[in-house]
Amino acid sequence: MPNQQNLGMIKNPSVGTGNVKGPQLNDRDILNDVLATQKYLTDGFNIFAREASYERLHGVTMSVLNETHQAARDTYNLMFKKGWYKLTSATRDSVDQTQQQFTNYQSQFPYQNQELH
Repeated sequence: MPNQQNLGMIKNPSVGTGNVKGPQLNDRDILNDVLATQKYLTDGFNIFAREASYERLHGVTMSVLNETHQAARDTYNLMFKKGWYKLTSATRDSVDQTQQQFTNYQSQFPYQNQELH
């Protein structure tokens, strides 16, 4: 069955992990932990890459950062495919509201309508 959309939820049918949950980790638990770890790592590597002053270190860090982002994306795709990760679709009104909110933030920029040199 392809993606189901029910009350704004976008997800695949779950392949299931059993209804009774014991103390042992199942595949879903492990993938949740892997994804959480990858998110943590990408956050740290983002900061490290931004602040690495040595060019070669920066390049290596960017390579590792990209690989870590790709691993997180692959994990997310697998979880979504198995029905273990769901999304909530945005309404047109919520998208418009968010766009207006960020448009209003532009008035707070200190150098509006000036070219940066």
